[in-house]
Parts: sequence; C-alpha cells; structure tokens
Amino acid sequence: MSAIAVSGLRKSYGGREVLHAVSFTVETGEVFALLGPNGAGKTTTVEILEGYRARDDGDVQVLGEDPGRAGSSYRARIGIVLQSSAVYPLLSVQEIVALFAGYYPSPRRPDEVIELVGLGLQRDARVRTLSGGQLRRLDLALALVGDPELVFLDEPTTGFDPAARRQAWETIRDLRSLGKSILLTTHYMEEAQRLADRVAILRAGEIVGTGSPRELLSGHASVEIRYRRNGSEVVLATEEPTRVLHELTAQALADGVELEGLEVHRRTLEDVYLDLTREEAE
Repeated sequence: MSAIAVSGLRKSYGGREVLHAVSFTVETGEVFALLGPNGAGKTTTVEILEGYRARDDGDVQVLGEDPGRAGSSYRARIGIVLQSSAVYPLLSVQEIVALFAGYYPSPRRPDEVIELVGLGLQRDARVRTLSGGQLRRLDLALALVGDPELVFLDEPTTGFDPAARRQAWETIRDLRSLGKSILLTTHYMEEAQRLADRVAILRAGEIVGTGSPRELLSGHASVEIRYRRNGSEVVLATEEPTRVLHELTAQALADGVELEGLEVHRRTLEDVYLDLTREEAE
C-alpha cells in the first residue's frame, strides 16, 4: 500500500481553481519531493494531505485513511514540520521535546531525538535564545518525537547555513533508512536532487513533471556548451559533449580564433525545473 495516493485532487478559492485534478503517489519508505514556484499549489496540497484543509473533489488516501475524516489516531502516525511555527519560548529544548512526546502513544526518547537533529549542545537552552537555524532543528525534533510513519517536511532547511543543511540531509537519509515515508517541499533544487527518490513539479495547480531526478534529467539534453561568437552567446544542448567540443575546438584552431567564454555545463534538476515552470513565470 502506498503511503500517499492522490487522484483527481481539486481545490478552489473564491471561484478560482488552484488545484486542477492533481494525481500522484508516495510509496512507503521513499522520499518524495513536491516542487513548484510560490502560488503553484504546494501548500494547499500538503495541508489537504495533513487533514487541515478540505478538498473540493478527488480521492486522497494517507496511510490508508482519508485525512479529511481521520481522527487523533491518524495524527499520531504523522509528523509535520511547518514553514514557521511558534512554541513556548521560556521552556528549554529538553522540556519542549519531552512535552510533545507526551502527546503520542509510542514516542521516541526525547534525548535521542535531540541528538538526532543536532541540538545536543542546546539541550538546556531556552527556546527564545535559539537562532533561526536552531529553531528549524527544534521544529524537526518535534515532528519526529512521536515516531511517525510519515513525515511532512515543508521547507525544512530554510534559514540553515550550509553545514547545518548537510546535517539535516543526513537526518532525512537516516529516517528513510528506518523505513519512514517523507513528503518534502523545498525551493533548494540541490536538496531535492540529493534526497528525493521521486519528484513532482507543480505549475499553476497542475503537475507538469514527475519521476526520479534521473528520469526527469534523461528527458532533456544532459550537457550545455556555451561560448560567444561575434558578440552573441551560442548555446548547444547535447548528449555527446566530447564529440561536439572536438568539432568546435578543431574548427576554432583551423580558423585561428579563440572560443570566447567557453563553458561546459552539466544540467541539473534546477535546469529541468526552470524549463518546466518557465511558462508560468512568463
């Protein structure tokens, strides 16, 4: 059974449809990234899956239940990291994690979770003294302390410095190795490419691309060669960069000229994302 199964999901606000028959699945034990520009419908989709927003049409199953009708037993099986949250500022990290652990029937040990998210040195610090990145780690700890089967990570590394972001990635990989299912939203394409087993890209309420990062990249020329000729930039997309470079440089040598601004760029998920969402931006 899939961790999440969505079919024909629709949602409108004030007569404007913001989700148009969205369909996708998240398999048990995988990291699935839902990507898209601001306003594409990511937050609405995630809130429907979490059970916090009603849908207009379509079928949604999360851990075998309809989140729009599920009760407290369902909520004990999921963990959520919101884009922003507010917790008791005068409690210590240890106290707030222990408090949240008490809300669940079979929580993980608070000390274990605090170490897992990299807050061991801040265990006794008051929440109000934490930096922005440390607060995001605390959000992650609160989502994990209930030992959920499925974790919703909504922009989980916003505000992290590069070292903290890499540590968070390792935590997410650890969760996957434990068999947890993860739905990730992020604006960091490198994050999605490194972590996600599969990706869905939303544009204006519709999914315009889905598959593993490798599959999405395979549908586009993998390498771009750029150079300047007569003051204009030339861009060549190719699957055979060695051959194309050989032909270009041989011709340049024969003509006795330099290939100005020569660059070889291997395409990334970010390039595919920009291609698929460019129409909306225009």
